[in-house]
Amino acid sequence: MADPIHQFKINKIATIANVGGHEIAFTNSSLYMLIAAGVVTALMVGATARRSLVPGRLQSVAELSYEFVADTLKSSAGSEGMKFFPLVFTLFMFILTVNMIGLIPGTFTVTSHIIVTAALALLVFFTVIGYGVYRNGFKFLKLFVPSGIPIYILPLIVFIEVLSFLSRPISHSVRLFANMLAGHITLKVFASFVTMLGGLGFVGWLGAILPLGLTVSLTALEMLVAFLQAYVFTILTCIYLNDAIHPGH
Repeated sequence: MADPIHQFKINKIATIANVGGHEIAFTNSSLYMLIAAGVVTALMVGATARRSLVPGRLQSVAELSYEFVADTLKSSAGSEGMKFFPLVFTLFMFILTVNMIGLIPGTFTVTSHIIVTAALALLVFFTVIGYGVYRNGFKFLKLFVPSGIPIYILPLIVFIEVLSFLSRPISHSVRLFANMLAGHITLKVFASFVTMLGGLGFVGWLGAILPLGLTVSLTALEMLVAFLQAYVFTILTCIYLNDAIHPGH
């Protein structure tokens, strides 16, 4: 059986520079991130370059994506949250695209690495802190002091709120990373059963029918998971940005 972890290995393509004894390399992960950025750019620019009253397929996809993210942001953070639309839309389209590209056999899944998802989560985390302090000043601390709490349990509640806030980047990044990692490992295992049984001759071909059917079903399920994980990451981003805009409970 093929090693299900081998698909997540980061391989160096070229060395860019050496800084302080550390090599900065262009890897397969970097390549697929650039491909995803190129796909999203081509979709949005190409689909809207010749806007028509009756949209074509690409224009419909671009417009539906725009409206979907805009409605999600407005419902979670209000109209004031629309100033963060470029950030939220970019996160959604990037994560969705790299997730979908990773389902193509022989490709690389960028979001299966915690360093990538953690970087995206920390971007959201520091954006929330930065804008929350900029907009509200010390009133941003109301986020950790819920109103109507009895004074004798207030220190405990504040501690829990601070701990919950600091753990956001962890849960935000691990959720996406773990789901993509587990799904691709499961797909690899069942696909390996198909090839292993197929090498046993006619009887093996019959035995490979079940794992083949499961592989096809899991692939369809992974497509749904790829979208849902992009949506979950986006909706949590919107909720966190709402805390920066309206820190009071």
